[in-house]
Amino acid sequence: MTYCVGLLLNKGLVFMSDTRTNAGVDNISTVTKMKVWSRPGDRFLCLLSAGNLATTQATISLLEERGLHPSQRNPSLFEQPSMFQTAMLVGETLKEVISYTTPTGQQADSRFAGTFLLGGQIKGGKPRLFMIYPEGNFIEAGEDNPFFQIGEHKYGRPIIVRTYDPNMSVENAVKLMLVSFDSTIKSNLSVGMPIDLQTYRTDALEAGYHQRFDERDPYYQTIANGWSFALKDAFDRLPPFVPKDA
Repeated sequence: MTYCVGLLLNKGLVFMSDTRTNAGVDNISTVTKMKVWSRPGDRFLCLLSAGNLATTQATISLLEERGLHPSQRNPSLFEQPSMFQTAMLVGETLKEVISYTTPTGQQADSRFAGTFLLGGQIKGGKPRLFMIYPEGNFIEAGEDNPFFQIGEHKYGRPIIVRTYDPNMSVENAVKLMLVSFDSTIKSNLSVGMPIDLQTYRTDALEAGYHQRFDERDPYYQTIANGWSFALKDAFDRLPPFVPKDA
């Protein structure tokens, strides 16, 4: 399993993904689920993946190969005029990979399925964020759904829903997402460290700050321990239950 988050802010985009992949409890490894493409001054793209690893890696490899050797039939990511067209290209490529790896054709519940989060900005447009499904279609983040999660998201969702503010700084968004990941990691063994972070600031048109957090990272430890203490302190401050007939 995995956990990936893409967050849309007024000031830019923040992406975070875990790196755990497993084929059973005795076969666990670390694989990045984040891919970044940047052509400074022209575009920035970040792709997060969840699902069958062979499917998602094959999709990314095809996108990269066709980026180096584009054709009319197989255009390049770097030739797309908008983020919408880029999302269409990723979706079509994902659908193509699933169709030739699944004997009966692509299906959303297939063991060969994969899901992507695509975010970025192309010169002349605004930062945009999409969730791309195994069928090749997609939805876009906006005011009503300003962030997307893929993978094992239920444990880390409440803190984002309660705390997200479109005007928050990129730095506070990173803090928020680390709390979300810490909650997920503590609740689900299929999600694990290290965690990859990528930021993007509006109109920069190049990759922003990138970092990989492991269990020993001092800031991650501060967040994890501080959040645990804050939750316990908040619980202790709540009034005790008193039976009505007491």
